[in-house]
Amino acid sequence: MESRLLKERGIVFDIQRFSVHDGPGIRTLVFLKGCSLRCQWCSNPESQRFTPELFYDPARCIGCRRCLEVCPNNAVREEDGRLLFEQKQCENCGRCAEVCYAEARVIKGRTMSVQDVVDEVIKDEPFYIDSGGGVTLSGGEPLDQSDFCQAILTACKERHLHTAIETAGHVAWKNFKKVLPLTDLFLFDIKHMDAEKLFIHTGADAALIRSNLEKLAGRTKSIIIRTPVIPGFNDSPEEIRAIAVFAKKLRIADLHLLPYHRYGQGKYILMGRHYPFRGPEKLAEDRVARLKEAAAGEGLSVQVGG
Repeated sequence: MESRLLKERGIVFDIQRFSVHDGPGIRTLVFLKGCSLRCQWCSNPESQRFTPELFYDPARCIGCRRCLEVCPNNAVREEDGRLLFEQKQCENCGRCAEVCYAEARVIKGRTMSVQDVVDEVIKDEPFYIDSGGGVTLSGGEPLDQSDFCQAILTACKERHLHTAIETAGHVAWKNFKKVLPLTDLFLFDIKHMDAEKLFIHTGADAALIRSNLEKLAGRTKSIIIRTPVIPGFNDSPEEIRAIAVFAKKLRIADLHLLPYHRYGQGKYILMGRHYPFRGPEKLAEDRVARLKEAAAGEGLSVQVGG
């Protein structure tokens, strides 16, 4: 592989090993930062912006005051013997995180080269071979860093690894074209078929997403539709059936329903941000079963969970 591609750099906020979701077999998930959508229920708010961001957990603070000494923006101050954090003054420089022994302050997002990413991915290469697994690029929206994706996938294919991309499809088609020959499986989110409702809850352009999926389905059969099932947004049999009908029209056979959870809510607190979605903590199992039945009635293979 050309050295210039190995030096291609992007922003990664996490690498998760030994995953058994997001594609076949045992996988390594590479989470890229940045997304043009703002889904109200987003479980990875640290993925939305393209720049590094600080997580602050006061419960872990041991009061060493190192952050107070190094902060260049007076975002950390002392008052009556207590350390206070002014989130609005923080510029996410990361100096406090570098000196925080207790990891009460952690920066999410770092610049990595393709070589850096591949070095992590190949640590579990024997497990991919035994299980039929590989690497999945996720986010955020990984295709917002399409050149970085292309370079990572090129390096992985040179090692004969199975490759997958998880995408919401809200990018220019040219971004798909860069990765299409290098991707064995697309995990494509379709959240709703009603354009107005989709825009209100996510900021997405439904026409762009549909167009990309139609083009993609005309070029590869290795697509799984994934639908996060969100209370009050798309949790009716009619709404799920509409997604299934669209998938069937494109000859896509597999649909994964991903029931809503609140796992990301705590992250908003650590980032000093408001969690925008309001709804029940989880969907009742019998309701999810009815949604699965509605989609299966259109002839799709339906799975609950990733």
